Amino acid sequence: MRLHILGICGTFMGGVAALARELGDVVEGSDANVYPPMSTQLEALGIGLMSGYRAEHLQPAPDLVVVGNAMSRGNPAVEYMLDQRLRYISGPQWLGETVLADREVLAVAGTHGKTTTTSLLAHLLESVGMAPGFLIGGVPGNFGVSARLGGHSGDTAPSSGVARHLLPGGEGKDVQPATVPFVIEADEYDTAFFDKRSKFVHYRPRIAILNNLEYDHADIFPDVAAIQRQFHHLVRTVPGNGRLIVNAHDERLAEVLAMGCWTPVESFGIGRGDWQAVLVEADGSVFSVHRNGALIGEVRWSLLGDHNVMNALAALAAATAAGVEPAVLLPAFAGFESVKRRMELIDEVDGVRVYDDFAHHPTAIATTLAGLRAKVGKARILVALEPRSNSMRQGAHAEALAPSLADADAVVFLHRAGLPWDAGRVIDALDGRGSTVSTVDALLDALHARVQPGDQVIFMSNGGFESAPRRFAESLRKA
Repeated sequence: MRLHILGICGTFMGGVAALARELGDVVEGSDANVYPPMSTQLEALGIGLMSGYRAEHLQPAPDLVVVGNAMSRGNPAVEYMLDQRLRYISGPQWLGETVLADREVLAVAGTHGKTTTTSLLAHLLESVGMAPGFLIGGVPGNFGVSARLGGHSGDTAPSSGVARHLLPGGEGKDVQPATVPFVIEADEYDTAFFDKRSKFVHYRPRIAILNNLEYDHADIFPDVAAIQRQFHHLVRTVPGNGRLIVNAHDERLAEVLAMGCWTPVESFGIGRGDWQAVLVEADGSVFSVHRNGALIGEVRWSLLGDHNVMNALAALAAATAAGVEPAVLLPAFAGFESVKRRMELIDEVDGVRVYDDFAHHPTAIATTLAGLRAKVGKARILVALEPRSNSMRQGAHAEALAPSLADADAVVFLHRAGLPWDAGRVIDALDGRGSTVSTVDALLDALHARVQPGDQVIFMSNGGFESAPRRFAESLRKA
């Protein structure tokens, strides 16, 4: 089958393309912005990329058009597709029907931490020989690709660490998994211009992590209650013999479960829940894990912050629900390589450490900076911030931005032309620690004027940021 994917360079649709190629389909696609890392991954797979959305890209007609959720009516390729009555489907529906239907699905949902938790869960299952498939909204360091079908080793039976399948009551029995596990990042964003349900309703998981729930995606959700309804749609799809792994600290998730729940629930938290972490190091790099009051062991790893400790607990609980003894998994945390652009260390020059972080929400900014502050103590933290997500650009999080930057010693805010709200109120609230610039070049100049040996410099944006982190690191080397 020949597929044409509209919006192929998005992290999700790029993963769909990789899976279709692995299934043996001929895959090509169009996107308005063809850039790494997804373009590099797709080209390495032999997938043809076309720039822009032109009707000619759909000539001759493909067997199926897979439509990304960035597409809308008025797009030339969409209009041609509809006028010519080409066969089309959304990416999530294609994934649910073509890949997930015969697999053991583990879904990771939440406003924050989906990509890291999905990557970690896949890594944990891989560490005991379960050869999971996965689709992740980024490129995980342990795998080097954002998606794969899984089970290709020819021996998908679990290692000796996978000894017991835990039933809802907590009892266990020796089993072999019936199907290959598939770990999926379960996004609450809408599916397509013709399907306004959240993507995750197409996935039908047996095990689902509900990591957290906050207001986001102001372009499609009017309020947090609308997001809660979508999360409850996901809850409705998880079977009674499955498992829900739920953040014990999150009141909004508790409200979702109060709407109705038909699946056994296990909670996790720092000092709270069925699965609990106790911090040994304040920065979250070492913590002990307890389940129902019993000590399982200790985790030592490279990630920082309470939010990543929570991600770790969620992944460990989900892997246990999939049949793995939790104590067997703890050594694997030390070998976990985080996802690109999640506090990714780009370079260190004369004691200046330069990071690239996929910031999209004030809570994510605050927890990331708090984790770094706990690690570096009194060292200066400089933040270069681009309000790039739809919610950020619309100003939905404007009031929360300044408080989220409390751990930063200096902030350079990229206020591009066309931002529909005044960033001055954020800068004013930073009490002299902030400034605005209108271009990336000016931002780099402003950082150079401030940076000192020993500083931690973090570039925060969920867009390409015109390669600013690497450009800054290279300029430090040339200075």
